Parts: sequence; C-alpha cells; structure tokens
Amino acid sequence: MATARGNHTATLLLNGKVLAAGGYNRNTGSALFTAELYDPATGTWTQTGAMATVRDNHTTTRLLNGKVLVAGGAPDSAGYSSLSSAEVYDPDAGTWTTIDSMSFARQYHTATLLPDGRVLVAGGGDVGYFISSAEIYDPATGTWSATGTLGTARGIHTATLLPDGKVLAAAGNHNTLNAPTIVALSSAELYDPATGIWTASGSLNAARSTHTATLLLAGRCWSRPDIMSMAPPGFRARSCMIWSLGRSPWSTC
Repeated sequence: MATARGNHTATLLLNGKVLAAGGYNRNTGSALFTAELYDPATGTWTQTGAMATVRDNHTTTRLLNGKVLVAGGAPDSAGYSSLSSAEVYDPDAGTWTTIDSMSFARQYHTATLLPDGRVLVAGGGDVGYFISSAEIYDPATGTWSATGTLGTARGIHTATLLPDGKVLAAAGNHNTLNAPTIVALSSAELYDPATGIWTASGSLNAARSTHTATLLLAGRCWSRPDIMSMAPPGFRARSCMIWSLGRSPWSTC
C-alpha cells in the first residue's frame, strides 16, 4: 500500500476490488483519512478519494447498491474521544460524501447489513466507556434512527447476521461509569429487526473479546477467541463455542 496503516477496514466491492480506508499510522503517530484500492486482476494498489475525517477503529459496510458506509471511529490514536460522523463512498466516482451523523459517537462498535438493506450499528465505546445504544442507517432516506438498546453495554464484540434476518451479538468488553474497570463478557444477545428488540441468548463458556464469529452452513454461529482482554499478556483462550437456534444456545465445539 502507499501508506502504512493499522486499525483500518477492508471492504470487498462489487467490482472485485478491495477498499482499504482510514486507520492509524504508527510511523507518524496519526490517524488517517486516506483510502486505497487493491485490484486482484493486476495485483496493485492505487489511491482513491480521501475521507473527510481521519478515523480508526471505525466500521465500513458495503450497501446493497455497491456504495460503502463508514461510521464512527476515533480521530486519534489515543482513542479517548470517538466520532459520530459518517460518510458514503461511491466506487464509480471514487469519492466520499458526508451524510448525517449518528446520534451517539462510538468506536469499537459493529455494523451489520440487514436483509432489507439497512445497517444496524450496535454498541461500541466513547470517552472511556462502552455504550448500549444501537441505531439503524437507512440508505433509502440517508438518515439514522434509534432502535432498541443492548441489554449490556459492550464493544469489541461480534455481530453476526443469521439466516432468519436476526443479528447475534456475542461477548466483547464492558465497563460503566460506576465500574470503570474493563472486563470481558461471556453474554450474548439476539436482535430482531421486526421488533427492534434485543433478547438474551445464553452465555459462552468463557468471557472473551477481540474474537471472531463465523456463520456456518447449517446456520449456526462459531465463535473463536483471540486474546482475552483480562488475561495476562500473550495468553490465548483455547475454547470455541457454537451457537444454535432452537436448542441450548451455546455448546462446546
């Protein structure tokens, strides 16, 4: 790439190219607003239009029309402040357009494309604390609207779209104003777009964050832990869990 970056996003476009946007450059100690395109046909990177705002720890979501929504993030490497702003990238024009901001500033959140084309943004952190709010972006109107809040404030979690259109949010980190120490979560919640409500959906056998969750062919969801936030440096949780609809939600792999 033309610019070294971490904490960025990489989004597969409809034309087969990959959009890498924003992030943090440790060499310069600053967040980035630049973006680049990788073309697998030529194996090369080219610069494309820059975002209006520097951001890392943000999300990017490819919309049904092929455009890309970027939301939230942090304007600096310290991560003490978060962004509420959002932009949309047009691959045909190679440019970003600023759109309405979210109601809540957030980073370390999730953004999930729903079957109807809307985007569910959930959780995340702002000014040192994780939040429970969720909101929905509607590309048809270009507006954000509030939806049901998570039962537990969380960030650095996963949110997986299930075959029935619901969204499973699992684990992550948590703290509150009254309990500022960050702890990892084992709980999970299920979001129903039809009602806008989150409901508890069991717990994993071990608390975790910075993990992954992968939808399996059978419609189940597999959660593979990475480094547990409260574990000693270098310690890795070794367990994996499978979530299944219609039975005890979580079982050991």
